[in-house]
Amino acid sequence: MIIRQAQPEDAEAIAALWNPVIRDTAITFNSTQKTVEGLSAEISSRHAFLLAEEGGLMGFASYGQFRGGVGYARTGEHTIILSPGTRGRGIGRLLMQALEDHAREAGFHSMIAGVSGENPGGIAFHERMGYAQVAVLPQVGWKFGRWMDLILLQKLL
Repeated sequence: MIIRQAQPEDAEAIAALWNPVIRDTAITFNSTQKTVEGLSAEISSRHAFLLAEEGGLMGFASYGQFRGGVGYARTGEHTIILSPGTRGRGIGRLLMQALEDHAREAGFHSMIAGVSGENPGGIAFHERMGYAQVAVLPQVGWKFGRWMDLILLQKLL
């Protein structure tokens, strides 16, 4: 398996992995599917957009600044999505380690994860990676006709 920086030409494969997660799960509250054009731009604008590949795309991780403004310039927020058939094989851990290494080298001090309260596996994964729950935002996400909580987890890099 290799982990590498995504390129704009990877956008189609990323969309094919990400859009079913958007469409079919509460892992993300977003309901607007990703376009190839939009992902190409996002790949170029994020601090890092990493792919795990082994005969095809197995997952990706990216991060950007947590909130706008110079005061948040050293705090990141990340996204990590894995192909369903690859979960439990250590790919998420490898992607997260590579992402955190990149963030540290770029001068980031803190990383935030916003995880749906309906994604206990995602919460447990982050806790195993050293993230601590710092906030629960009740009923801030709306999807599938119901309100959902957002769990914020943080790790000092």
